[in-house]
Amino acid sequence: MSADRTPPALDRRLALELAQITERSAVAAARLRGRGDEQAAELAAAGTCHRELSRSSLSGVIIIGEGMEGEVDQLFVGEEIGLGGSPVDIAVEPLEGTTLCAKNMEGSISLVAIAERGSLLKVPPVYMEKLAIGPGYPEGIVSLSRPAEENVQALAEAKGVPASEITALILDRPRHASLVEAVRRTGAAVKLITDGDVAGVIHTTNPQESGIDIYLGLGGASEGILAAAALRCIGGQMEGRLVLDNEDKRRQARALGIKDFERIYRLDDMVQADCIVAATGVTDGALLKGVRFGRDVIETDTVVLRASTGTVRRISTQHRDFRKFHFND
Repeated sequence: MSADRTPPALDRRLALELAQITERSAVAAARLRGRGDEQAAELAAAGTCHRELSRSSLSGVIIIGEGMEGEVDQLFVGEEIGLGGSPVDIAVEPLEGTTLCAKNMEGSISLVAIAERGSLLKVPPVYMEKLAIGPGYPEGIVSLSRPAEENVQALAEAKGVPASEITALILDRPRHASLVEAVRRTGAAVKLITDGDVAGVIHTTNPQESGIDIYLGLGGASEGILAAAALRCIGGQMEGRLVLDNEDKRRQARALGIKDFERIYRLDDMVQADCIVAATGVTDGALLKGVRFGRDVIETDTVVLRASTGTVRRISTQHRDFRKFHFND
């Protein structure tokens, strides 16, 4: 390596380590899928994720976690974790789609992201208004500063198709009734999902397979940062605006250094440097296959994304040593 070349802050070998963490978290959750117990599945995935991160070669700080310190015992925001090594910010969603897992429905995943220390936006536990599209469009073609109808029309024009060939993905919530109506008035189609808005944002990056052109609506701010990390790796545009509609939420935002309560955050604001994202399927979905349990093998399907290189790695793994999953813990 030449003397003037700076080595990458995130070692590429960390990608495999993250994949192993999400694989084991996914297996822990998958053992409880279809049992109707959301809390048990969430606790199993979170406990496994915490254990594996504690053993990792990271010097990490949880930026996006399971809750604030005092609210949860592990994976809380601000927790320092890892055996020492690469100094990183960590964002975790040990089980995205707890209801999907409990009901054995499509789209539940386990997700972990790391980024260079100090580069992930810290957000309070509030809603975030989100807008995302895939790569290949002029910068700023859509924006939260404009109505949904204008964004759909602008995207259709940029794609060279009528609005009737655009499909928007929106969480199926009563709060989105007027948004759904606005999108449909343009002639565009709406696909509603019950959960899983991180995966939903990722779907915009490959509309040829997913059928999704744009993601719109309110969801968790934490999930917004994870989705932004994924888009930073594989391309696309995203904006987010925190919903700080009472003094308690604004107080939490101020404590994190947020002063402009109406600010629209762009992708580079939410994830400011190199990052690696790993996700493993818990249940089958359009993005990943779910965990498969065989007599002598457990099979997992994982995707690992890296921002600095733009790489997307698919990892199909057969696990034959069951001891590493700690089934008896």
